[in-house]
Amino acid sequence: MGGLLGRCTFPPPGTPLVVGVSGGADSLALLVLATAAGCEVTAVHVDHGLRPGSADEADVVAAAAERCGAAFRAERVDVPEGPDLEARARAARHAVLGPGAATGHTLDDRAETVLVNLLRGAGTTGLGALRPGHRHPILGLRRAETEALCAAEGLTPVEDPSNDDPRFLRNRVRHEVLPLLADLAGRDLVPVLARQAGLLADDADLIAALADELDPTDAPALAAAPTALARAAIRSWLRPTADGQPPSAASVERVLAVARGEAVATEVAGGWRVQRSAGRLALVPRPT
Repeated sequence: MGGLLGRCTFPPPGTPLVVGVSGGADSLALLVLATAAGCEVTAVHVDHGLRPGSADEADVVAAAAERCGAAFRAERVDVPEGPDLEARARAARHAVLGPGAATGHTLDDRAETVLVNLLRGAGTTGLGALRPGHRHPILGLRRAETEALCAAEGLTPVEDPSNDDPRFLRNRVRHEVLPLLADLAGRDLVPVLARQAGLLADDADLIAALADELDPTDAPALAAAPTALARAAIRSWLRPTADGQPPSAASVERVLAVARGEAVATEVAGGWRVQRSAGRLALVPRPT
């Protein structure tokens, strides 16, 4: 276990840490490693109520937490069937866990996220998503290693049938796209994609830092700035209008056109409008 811990990014011993534990191999390994790292762990199981018997999985997590000497809490959220089910369930889980909670994402998850976000049209920030740190402390481990750790600890992970459900894009990327690409490349692509994510994350951080020095309401400054910086400044400015989600690329380009004087105003998400007057951009409520 010591070798695995050396590749993790847990906070210092004694730090309170909420960990999301579904009962799968990755999250159980997270629980074991977090307690071994000396954190004051609270394991939280979130039941989405999306399949029969899901509430019973809390008992598996409770038993594992007791065995590891961690505190335990069970939560229930209601996520109705419908479009974007996976995204809505993830958002509900994160809302319950809180912004500082640790989750059991692995290197395999990071590689899959690169491909999923690429298919969704993400830019540098999205392709560099899932970063090492206290929120993703086992991101340097492979899924096979978490499974082996559970076996070594005598823990039987919960098998979630939704992980094989082809309705979810990530599952098709995991079971179809990534194996096909690995076959074409003739090598394991998970480390390659994860390394690319790290490089893109560094680029995104640099662009964001430089964009912070740019006033997104100063239309001439936006128009004169390098396009990458102008886009980053606009994205940051518009983010609160989209419930904290990244604004669409189309919205950013329309706002950039307003800054350049190619349009006098444009509609953006959340019922807002960006308009230009006397060289300044302003967010105003969309006329009804």
